[in-house]
Parts: sequence; structure tokens; C-alpha cells
Amino acid sequence: MHRNMDAGVISAENGNGLVVPKNHKKLHLLSVDHLYHLALDTQKDDLEQMFGDVRFVCFGGQPSRMEKFSALVAKELNIDDHEMDGDRPKNYAAATDRYSIHKVGPVLSVSHGIGIPSLSVVFNEIIKLVYYAKCKDVEFFRIGTCGGLGLDPGTVIVTEKAVDGEMNPYYKLAVLGKPVQRLAKVDQSLLEALLRCSEPDDDFQTVKGTTFCADDFYEGQARLDGAFCEYEEEDKMKFLQELRDKGVCNIEMESLGFLAMCHHAGVKGAVACVTLLDRLHQDTLSCNTSMLKSWQERPQKIVLRHIKKKLHITNGKS
Repeated sequence: MHRNMDAGVISAENGNGLVVPKNHKKLHLLSVDHLYHLALDTQKDDLEQMFGDVRFVCFGGQPSRMEKFSALVAKELNIDDHEMDGDRPKNYAAATDRYSIHKVGPVLSVSHGIGIPSLSVVFNEIIKLVYYAKCKDVEFFRIGTCGGLGLDPGTVIVTEKAVDGEMNPYYKLAVLGKPVQRLAKVDQSLLEALLRCSEPDDDFQTVKGTTFCADDFYEGQARLDGAFCEYEEEDKMKFLQELRDKGVCNIEMESLGFLAMCHHAGVKGAVACVTLLDRLHQDTLSCNTSMLKSWQERPQKIVLRHIKKKLHITNGKS
């Protein structure tokens, strides 16, 4: 028997747009809240002064990719006064070696690692960070890569629905030894806003669709090249085709947890990923490094266009 802990959810954003964690009453009992995995805390750091102007939090898997994204943010928003560490954007979480955090103006760029467990750790602490910083009207995005199903490599997919390995739209976890499920509900207004950021001159498609969120990179995604594989090629193809027939457009490992946690926290969230291959035809990448870099920037461009619209910026100027 699963408990649905989304019943009666009250938005974490109160009337003035501030993010308030559901656990805020217990947090108030702490003399110091250590955000261990971010190398920040409420005693030594003035979080409101450091991060109070943040309006957009962009998550991605790799620290290096999110560092490059922060440089792209600086270029697109025409911001040249953000904090640097030598010739690189400052990583506020550098002391942890686990995640990275870069800030450029109102945009926070955060790495989350691979899979929902890694994502959930940094997500919890980012929610607390924007709470302590008194950020208002914050939007969360996951920007990443994925495998496609029946779509050209390089296609950007904005997740309309996220499902787990059994096609359920719930993020499942055990709390105090009991199973809990949380609905991965997509914010429709943010979904549509991202889709409107597609432009006629783009050399790629931006579409919406169902995302299959796996718990594993190999068997969980029906790959044949892992250390374990107790099925054959025909089994794999039958499974992937069944997913496609059910409307699944892409496969990755974080969307379900990300959207469920955004919904549970009462924060607007959306997922935009680029397909690196069509899983109906191949399991491994065949594109060159230059093309891969170009493709990875596509969902970043879509999200940045949205951010610029929200900030009323044209060509880097407000």
C-alpha cells in the first residue's frame, strides 16, 4: 500500500512569491543549517546577499557542462560582473567535490550527477538555499541529454509527462520504512512557455512528449552492452517499440524525480533534453565531439530564450 504524500499539497510559494520548504518549522529549530553538499551554511554565509536575486535555477548532470552553461548565460544576458575564480566562473560548491554551483545574475547553474538519488540530495539543499536567500518567483529547469525513440538525434524534447520503469507517473521512495509515491506533475504554463521559445530558423525540432525515467543506464534502459544482460536483441526491440507505441519520446534518468520534487515543493519546474541517438537504431553514440557539443547547447538555448523573455531582454540588453 503506497501513501500518496501529495494529497493536500499547499504551494511552497506563499503570497509574495517566496519559496517556503514544507519542513520550515523544523528548520527554524536549527541554530545553523549546514548545506553540506553545497559547502554553504546559514552561519558563515550571507545567503540572502549572495543569492537573493536568483529567479532561475538550471540543473544539469555534469559540472563541466553547467560551468559552460553559466558562461553562455553571461554572454546571452550581457553580464560581465559575475564572480570569477581566475578565468573560470566561481564554483560556490568547489569545497565539496560533489556538485557545482555557478551564479550569473539571476541564474543559478547547478550540477546534479546521474540519477534521481544524486539529484534529490542537491535538490533538497537548493530548495533550502533559495528559502534562506528569500528568492522570489523562482523557476527550476533540468537541462540535459537523453536517448530518443523514433526522433532524429539532436531533437529537443520538453517533457509533457514523466513515467518510471513500469510506466507510472510517480516518484517512489521509502520514508520511515514505508513506501511513498509523489506525483510527477508538469507545470503546464512553463511547458508551453518553453515550446513557444522554438524559432522557425532553428536547425532542430523542439517537441513535447512522454519521458521514460529509468533507474539504471544499462538494463533499465534495455541496453545490450552492460556487464549484465539477461535478454536478447529481439526482447530489447520489442520493449522499446512498446514504449514508443505508448507515446514515449525519450529515455533518461532524472525527469521523474525532478518534476515530482518540484511539484511537491510547489515550485514551477520543467525538463528540456536533447536526444543524442535514436534507441530504435543504436545503443551507443556515433556523432563527433563537435556535433555533440552543438546538440548539448540546444536545450540550453531554449531555456535561455525563455529566461530572456521573462527578463525582457533582447540581444543581451534589457
